[in-house]
Order: sequence, then structure tokens, then C-alpha cells
Amino acid sequence: MAAKNAFYAQSGGVTAVINASAAGVIETARQQKGKIGKIYAGRNGIIGALTEDLIDTGKDSIAAIRALRHTPSGAFGSCRYKLKSLEQNRREYERLIEVFKAHNIGYFFYNGGGDSADTCLKVSQLADTLGYPIQAIHVPKTVDNDLPITDCCPGFGSVAKYIAVSTLEASFDVASMSKTSTKVFVLEVMGRHAGWIAAAGGLASSKDCEIPIVILFPEIPFDRSKFLAKVDDFVKKFGYCSVVVSEGVKGEDGKFLSDQGVRDAFGHAQLGGVAPVVANIVRDGLGLKYHWGVADYLQRAARHIASKTDVEQAYAMGKAAVEFAIKGHNSVMPTIERLSSKPYRWKVGMAQLSKVANVEKMMPKNFISKDGFGITDKCREYLAPLIKGEDYPPYKDGLPNYVRLKNVAVAKKLSDFTI
Repeated sequence: MAAKNAFYAQSGGVTAVINASAAGVIETARQQKGKIGKIYAGRNGIIGALTEDLIDTGKDSIAAIRALRHTPSGAFGSCRYKLKSLEQNRREYERLIEVFKAHNIGYFFYNGGGDSADTCLKVSQLADTLGYPIQAIHVPKTVDNDLPITDCCPGFGSVAKYIAVSTLEASFDVASMSKTSTKVFVLEVMGRHAGWIAAAGGLASSKDCEIPIVILFPEIPFDRSKFLAKVDDFVKKFGYCSVVVSEGVKGEDGKFLSDQGVRDAFGHAQLGGVAPVVANIVRDGLGLKYHWGVADYLQRAARHIASKTDVEQAYAMGKAAVEFAIKGHNSVMPTIERLSSKPYRWKVGMAQLSKVANVEKMMPKNFISKDGFGITDKCREYLAPLIKGEDYPPYKDGLPNYVRLKNVAVAKKLSDFTI
């Protein structure tokens, strides 16, 4: 009997290192001669499986797949698409089985965050619900760092490094202009419900280089008067202040400060634009001159300044996913287990998807300072190793030399399917 083929796909917002996980999956799967046949990728995530839009990764060279390790974003295209329950949409599950059968797919590797873990869990249950055996392994990825059980999530360390560096550099800038011009700089970062990314901005200040930084966490209801008092105090003491605000900050009424009134494909509020809201609060409340910026895609695409720790962990998660599948595991996710912080040591662990899907990991209370505007030493100890080390991509003519795969389509065997 021919070895079963593997299907890999990327889901949700991409990161600077999700392709490193892809390289880990593909390179490890290629080594499983006689156990894994061809390695297909889904064009645009699970949508590629539903529409039978598969990519033959075997058409790309060893060097090209290796280059994924230093290339940002999603090499095969990503998507925001969450499978409904079998009861709600049996049609999609039957279609997945059709595609998997047609292409002899027995391994399913889904690289994403919480909603992706839910999709992977549902696919893993196909054997029980519809009689088709499929080993589904979730490969963790999310810049938000909000997956449970794993100590950290691939993608987060590099975003944290980018935000820490950006906060440091922007603070130097505003400090130099504060005598006659800008007093406050506001940086908006990602983070819907969990303030991990915003917390990273706190790393810009240290005992050797103290910087006045106010952090606004989603976990702490925004209090206008306390916020203005904190900014005013810093400006009087230092002459300037930097504010790092998570996009998911809510007022005391529980509403997002930046809710635009629209929803994304997962039904989540479409956020963005909290930086000018906060900047205007500073202007109206204190009369100070300000500038603001939104990190947006820049923070998650910045492979040029990726954390070496993050790159290594992202690759390791992809590699472990294949190794788990070969050992017969199903409905699991490789995790990062921290053994110590000083020195930083970690190992690969395993979590059941039933305990991962639809669970968010928030910032622990003891990671946030008592006044709600900063990070504690315990948080700093947690974050510091995750941004350590540099893993620069190769450069050509002054720019990173990223790879573009051929992404050769696999011939279709089934009729068209509309989602």
C-alpha cells in the first residue's frame, strides 16, 4: 500500500516565522521515506482543501524550502475561515473527505492560532464522525501569544522584539524633540484580548536606560483620569512619555475603544485606530503635543529583526508535528515547555487539542504592575529570553533576500466546490 500523503496549511494572521514552521514540516516529512508520500500544501489555508486547490511542495527545491526559514508571511497563502460544527455544515466535512480520499491524504498539519486549533480538532474527529481516518496535528502560531498550555507561541517572540525595539527607538526620538515639540508618542500594537505584545514595549526601559512608558492592556479597563495622571507625571519628570496601547483596550463600559462596528470572518470585532483615540485623549486632557503610530502588519512581518529563539522554536514545532504523526498521535499540538529562564532552557511537549481549541491565555495578574500601566520583574523574566538572539536573513542589494515558491498546483480530480 502506498504511503499516505500529507496536507499542510497556514491559517489566520501570518507571522515573521510561520514559514519556519512550514520548513520544519516539509523538510521533516521529506525525510520520512516510505511513511509519508507527497507533501501537499493548501492554497489559502483550509479553503485550499475545500476547493481542492492543492500545491505540490515537491516541485520546490531543497534550497527553496530551506529558505522559508528566513522568509516572512505565509508562503502558501492563509485565510480566516472557521469550520462550523458537523451538525451545522456536514457538506464541508464530506467535501474534505472527498478531497483527502482523492489525493490519498492521511496526515493533516494545520498551522495557526486558537480558531485554527478548533478547525484541526474537528478534522481530527472525521474518523469517528464520518469514518475516514486522518491524523490531524496542530502547529501552534500566533503573535498574540494567547494559546494555552504552551509556554509561548511561535510568532510572538519576534513581534515582541519588534515592539520593544520600536518603543526604544521612538522614545529616543521623542525625547530629543520634547523641549520644544512632541511630548507624547503613542504606539498601537496588536492584541485583541491579551496584552502580551503591549507588555513587550515595557522591555524598552531598563535599569541602565530608564524610559517613561505607559502600557495600556486589554486586561485592565481604561481609566481616563488615572491614565492622564500617569502621563502627566512622566512628562513632568522626564519631559516626555511613550504610550504602548493594545488594540483590544476596553473602556470601563466593556466596549473596545477602537471598535469600528464591523466584524471579521471569525465574527470578531474589526479593531484598529485606538492610537489616535488615545492621542486625542492626551491632547484634550493635558494639552500636550503628540504623535502616534500603528505597528499593524509591520510588527508581524518584520523578519529582518526576528528573534533567534522564535525562529528556532517555530521550526521545532513544525518538525515535532510530523514526528508526532509518524508515532501515531492524533488531535494533538506540540508545545514549548520552559525548563528554566536563567539560563533559558526549553523542550518540546504535547497538548491535547481538546484542551487548546477556543481557550485564550491572558496575561497573569502578577505580570502587570499594581498601577496597571507597566510590567513586573516576573513578566520581564518571562519575556526577556523570547526576544533573545538575532537570526538575520541573507541580504541582496541592501534588502532581505526572501524566497517565492513556485506553488505548482496539483491536478484536480473532483468537481468544483463553492464555499
